[in-house]
Amino acid sequence: MTEAKDLQLKTGTTTICVMCKDGIVLAADRRASGGGMVLHKRAQKIQPITDVIAVTTAGNVSDIQLMVKLARAEIKLKDVQAYRTTTVREAASLVAGMLYSTFRRPSMVLSIASLMMGGRDAEGFHGWELSPDGSMMDIKDYAADGSGMVFALGVLETLYRKNMTIDEGVKLAVKAVNAALQRDTASGNGIDVVTITDKGMQTVLEKELEIRIE
Repeated sequence: MTEAKDLQLKTGTTTICVMCKDGIVLAADRRASGGGMVLHKRAQKIQPITDVIAVTTAGNVSDIQLMVKLARAEIKLKDVQAYRTTTVREAASLVAGMLYSTFRRPSMVLSIASLMMGGRDAEGFHGWELSPDGSMMDIKDYAADGSGMVFALGVLETLYRKNMTIDEGVKLAVKAVNAALQRDTASGNGIDVVTITDKGMQTVLEKELEIRIE
Protein backbone atom coordinates (compact mmCIF):
# COMPACT_ATOMS: atom_id res chain seq x y z
CA MET A 1 0.00 0.00 0.00
CA THR A 2 1.35 3.42 -0.96
CA GLU A 3 1.63 5.80 1.99
CA ALA A 4 0.76 9.51 1.76
CA LYS A 5 4.37 10.49 2.33
CA ASP A 6 5.39 8.52 -0.77
CA LEU A 7 3.00 10.59 -2.90
CA GLN A 8 4.55 13.91 -1.93
CA LEU A 9 6.88 15.62 -4.38
CA LYS A 10 10.20 16.68 -2.91
CA THR A 11 10.79 20.40 -3.36
CA GLY A 12 13.78 22.70 -3.00
CA THR A 13 14.90 26.32 -2.92
CA THR A 14 17.55 28.70 -1.63
CA THR A 15 16.69 31.79 0.39
CA ILE A 16 19.01 34.21 2.20
CA CYS A 17 18.69 36.90 4.89
CA VAL A 18 21.64 39.18 5.64
CA MET A 19 21.56 41.75 8.45
CA CYS A 20 23.48 44.94 7.66
CA LYS A 21 24.20 48.07 9.69
CA ASP A 22 21.83 50.13 7.55
CA GLY A 23 19.20 47.56 6.61
CA ILE A 24 18.31 44.01 5.64
CA VAL A 25 18.96 42.03 2.45
CA LEU A 26 16.63 39.22 1.38
CA ALA A 27 17.57 37.05 -1.59
CA ALA A 28 16.19 33.96 -3.28
CA ASP A 29 16.41 31.84 -6.40
CA ARG A 30 13.46 31.49 -8.81
CA ARG A 31 13.07 27.76 -9.40
CA ALA A 32 9.98 25.92 -8.14
CA SER A 33 10.63 22.20 -8.26
CA GLY A 34 8.88 18.98 -7.40
CA GLY A 35 9.98 15.38 -7.66
CA GLY A 36 13.06 16.26 -9.67
CA MET A 37 11.10 18.37 -12.17
CA VAL A 38 11.26 22.13 -12.72
CA LEU A 39 7.64 23.20 -12.26
CA HIS A 40 8.10 26.97 -12.54
CA LYS A 41 11.03 29.13 -13.67
CA ARG A 42 9.91 32.51 -12.33
CA ALA A 43 8.68 31.79 -8.83
CA GLN A 44 8.61 34.86 -6.59
CA LYS A 45 10.03 33.62 -3.29
CA ILE A 46 10.30 37.03 -1.61
CA GLN A 47 6.87 38.32 -0.64
CA PRO A 48 5.98 41.69 0.96
CA ILE A 49 3.77 41.47 4.04
CA THR A 50 3.59 45.22 4.76
CA ASP A 51 5.40 48.27 3.36
CA VAL A 52 8.39 47.53 5.61
CA ILE A 53 8.15 43.78 6.28
CA ALA A 54 8.82 40.95 3.83
CA VAL A 55 9.37 37.20 3.98
CA THR A 56 11.39 34.68 2.02
CA THR A 57 9.52 31.45 1.38
CA ALA A 58 10.36 27.76 1.18
CA GLY A 59 8.16 24.67 1.26
CA ASN A 60 4.87 23.63 -0.33
CA VAL A 61 3.61 26.34 -2.68
CA SER A 62 -0.03 26.08 -1.59
CA ASP A 63 0.89 26.34 2.10
CA ILE A 64 3.17 29.31 1.41
CA GLN A 65 0.56 31.19 -0.61
CA LEU A 66 -2.09 30.71 2.07
CA MET A 67 0.29 31.70 4.86
CA VAL A 68 1.33 34.92 3.09
CA LYS A 69 -2.31 35.89 2.46
CA LEU A 70 -3.26 35.21 6.08
CA ALA A 71 -0.21 37.08 7.40
CA ARG A 72 -1.06 40.20 5.38
CA ALA A 73 -4.68 40.15 6.51
CA GLU A 74 -3.99 39.41 10.19
CA ILE A 75 -1.31 42.07 10.51
CA LYS A 76 -3.59 44.69 8.92
CA LEU A 77 -6.34 43.67 11.34
CA LYS A 78 -3.95 43.86 14.28
CA ASP A 79 -2.89 47.40 13.26
CA VAL A 80 -6.54 48.51 13.18
CA GLN A 81 -7.42 46.89 16.49
CA ALA A 82 -4.35 48.20 18.33
CA TYR A 83 -4.41 51.70 16.74
CA ARG A 84 -0.68 51.38 15.97
CA THR A 85 1.73 49.70 13.59
CA THR A 86 2.62 46.12 14.44
CA THR A 87 6.31 45.62 15.30
CA VAL A 88 8.44 43.10 13.43
CA ARG A 89 8.62 40.85 16.49
CA GLU A 90 4.84 40.92 16.88
CA ALA A 91 4.40 40.12 13.20
CA ALA A 92 6.86 37.23 13.46
CA SER A 93 5.12 35.88 16.57
CA LEU A 94 1.74 36.07 14.84
CA VAL A 95 2.96 34.18 11.78
CA ALA A 96 4.80 31.63 13.94
CA GLY A 97 1.55 30.90 15.74
CA MET A 98 -0.22 30.32 12.42
CA LEU A 99 2.57 28.01 11.27
CA TYR A 100 2.34 26.04 14.49
CA SER A 101 -1.43 25.58 14.27
CA THR A 102 -1.25 24.54 10.61
CA PHE A 103 1.66 22.14 11.16
CA ARG A 104 -0.08 20.44 14.10
CA ARG A 105 -3.40 20.00 12.32
CA PRO A 106 -4.05 16.35 11.38
CA SER A 107 -3.81 15.91 7.62
CA MET A 108 -3.00 13.30 4.99
CA VAL A 109 -0.38 15.69 3.57
CA LEU A 110 1.88 17.53 6.00
CA SER A 111 1.76 21.32 5.78
CA ILE A 112 5.24 22.77 5.21
CA ALA A 113 5.92 26.50 4.99
CA SER A 114 9.28 27.84 6.17
CA LEU A 115 9.76 31.60 6.22
CA MET A 116 12.43 34.15 7.03
CA MET A 117 11.03 37.54 7.96
CA GLY A 118 12.88 40.83 7.70
CA GLY A 119 11.51 44.23 8.57
CA ARG A 120 11.90 47.66 10.08
CA ASP A 121 10.05 49.28 12.98
CA ALA A 122 10.64 52.09 15.46
CA GLU A 123 13.33 50.05 17.22
CA GLY A 124 15.35 49.31 14.08
CA PHE A 125 15.84 46.38 11.71
CA HIS A 126 14.97 42.82 12.71
CA GLY A 127 15.17 39.38 11.14
CA TRP A 128 13.43 36.17 12.21
CA GLU A 129 13.58 32.54 11.13
CA LEU A 130 10.10 30.98 11.25
CA SER A 131 10.20 27.20 10.99
CA PRO A 132 7.32 25.00 9.79
CA ASP A 133 6.71 23.82 13.37
CA GLY A 134 6.15 27.42 14.54
CA SER A 135 9.49 27.99 16.25
CA MET A 136 11.08 31.48 16.11
CA MET A 137 14.79 32.29 16.00
CA ASP A 138 16.22 35.80 15.95
CA ILE A 139 18.59 36.47 13.03
CA LYS A 140 21.53 38.45 14.39
CA ASP A 141 23.82 38.25 11.36
CA TYR A 142 22.64 35.98 8.54
CA ALA A 143 20.53 32.93 7.80
CA ALA A 144 19.73 30.61 4.90
CA ASP A 145 16.89 28.22 4.17
CA GLY A 146 15.93 25.57 1.65
CA SER A 147 17.69 22.67 -0.04
CA GLY A 148 20.56 24.91 -1.16
CA MET A 149 21.25 26.36 2.27
CA VAL A 150 24.28 24.17 2.95
CA PHE A 151 26.10 25.70 -0.03
CA ALA A 152 24.92 29.24 0.73
CA LEU A 153 25.95 29.00 4.38
CA GLY A 154 29.51 28.13 3.37
CA VAL A 155 29.77 31.46 1.56
CA LEU A 156 28.05 33.39 4.35
CA GLU A 157 30.26 31.84 7.03
CA THR A 158 33.38 32.78 5.09
CA LEU A 159 32.56 36.29 3.87
CA TYR A 160 30.10 37.81 6.34
CA ARG A 161 31.35 40.44 8.75
CA LYS A 162 29.67 42.71 11.25
CA ASN A 163 28.56 46.21 10.23
CA MET A 164 28.41 45.45 6.50
CA THR A 165 26.73 48.14 4.42
CA ILE A 166 23.58 47.33 2.50
CA ASP A 167 25.54 47.36 -0.78
CA GLU A 168 28.05 44.89 0.62
CA GLY A 169 25.19 42.76 1.92
CA VAL A 170 23.60 42.63 -1.53
CA LYS A 171 26.86 41.44 -3.12
CA LEU A 172 27.27 38.79 -0.40
CA ALA A 173 23.69 37.54 -0.78
CA VAL A 174 24.12 37.20 -4.55
CA LYS A 175 27.33 35.20 -4.05
CA ALA A 176 25.62 32.93 -1.53
CA VAL A 177 22.63 32.22 -3.77
CA ASN A 178 24.90 31.74 -6.77
CA ALA A 179 26.91 29.10 -4.86
CA ALA A 180 23.68 27.17 -4.33
CA LEU A 181 22.69 27.54 -7.99
CA GLN A 182 25.95 25.87 -9.00
CA ARG A 183 25.44 22.78 -6.82
CA ASP A 184 21.79 22.39 -5.80
CA THR A 185 19.62 21.04 -8.62
CA ALA A 186 16.42 22.26 -6.92
CA SER A 187 17.62 25.88 -7.02
CA GLY A 188 18.08 27.91 -10.18
CA ASN A 189 16.66 29.97 -13.06
CA GLY A 190 17.41 33.36 -11.51
CA ILE A 191 18.02 35.54 -8.47
CA ASP A 192 15.81 38.13 -6.78
CA VAL A 193 17.16 40.52 -4.14
CA VAL A 194 15.11 42.87 -1.96
CA THR A 195 16.44 45.42 0.53
CA ILE A 196 14.71 47.01 3.51
CA THR A 197 16.26 50.29 4.64
CA ASP A 198 15.21 53.63 6.10
CA LYS A 199 14.09 54.50 2.57
CA GLY A 200 11.66 51.58 2.53
CA MET A 201 11.50 48.28 0.67
CA GLN A 202 13.14 48.04 -2.73
CA THR A 203 13.81 45.32 -5.29
CA VAL A 204 17.44 45.85 -6.27
CA LEU A 205 18.01 42.80 -8.46
CA GLU A 206 15.78 40.71 -10.73
CA LYS A 207 18.04 38.48 -12.78
CA GLU A 208 16.83 35.64 -14.96
CA LEU A 209 19.26 32.87 -15.85
CA GLU A 210 18.37 31.06 -19.05
CA ILE A 211 19.82 27.69 -19.95
CA ARG A 212 19.79 27.28 -23.69
CA ILE A 213 20.42 24.08 -25.63
CA GLU A 214 22.25 24.74 -28.89
